[in-house]
Amino acid sequence: MFRFAPTLSLAFGIAVLASPLHAADIEAGRQKAVMCGFCHGADGISQMEYTPSLAGQPDLYIQWQLVFFRAGTRQNANMTSVVEDLSNEDIRNLGAYFSSLQPMKNPKPDENPELSRKGAEAAAGRRCASCHTDNYAGIKGTARLAGQREEYLVKALNEFKSGQRSGGSMAAMADVAYPLSEEEIYALAHYLAHLN
Repeated sequence: MFRFAPTLSLAFGIAVLASPLHAADIEAGRQKAVMCGFCHGADGISQMEYTPSLAGQPDLYIQWQLVFFRAGTRQNANMTSVVEDLSNEDIRNLGAYFSSLQPMKNPKPDENPELSRKGAEAAAGRRCASCHTDNYAGIKGTARLAGQREEYLVKALNEFKSGQRSGGSMAAMADVAYPLSEEEIYALAHYLAHLN
């Protein structure tokens, strides 16, 4: 029974988050997000290497990832202490808050359009838009990729490829990422990071 506790906790967390009984409070989410700003940026736009921007991520995506971290099905040493005391209401409010923010816009011109072209080909070949939408803005429980930090995207794709990353969409992403070459991973990350 004990070894099923994380799975039951995860299922309960997702069920509660999906419940329409309590509307999310964006202002409460903003206040709770102060702790997130140390790594993810005060406005949800990360200035820290290998740390994703959260601004403009879909509401449900944020909620699900927090539930995965809290349940221990997704592991990150920095996130463990942050999420352990979050209530379901906190998670709903954080999802609403981060989704209400303007997403990161890449201020730099694309210095390697040929790499972006290869990334666009890899994205089309792997049908990335079928889950992440045509403009890679994400939807529901699927992440926004457009404008995300390039080195974070490389890290995430490598984690999916190696099976190191778990929690939500793991099966789909492992299937997509496993056959990617190192060059394709860098090209995909470069292409997506330069989309606005």
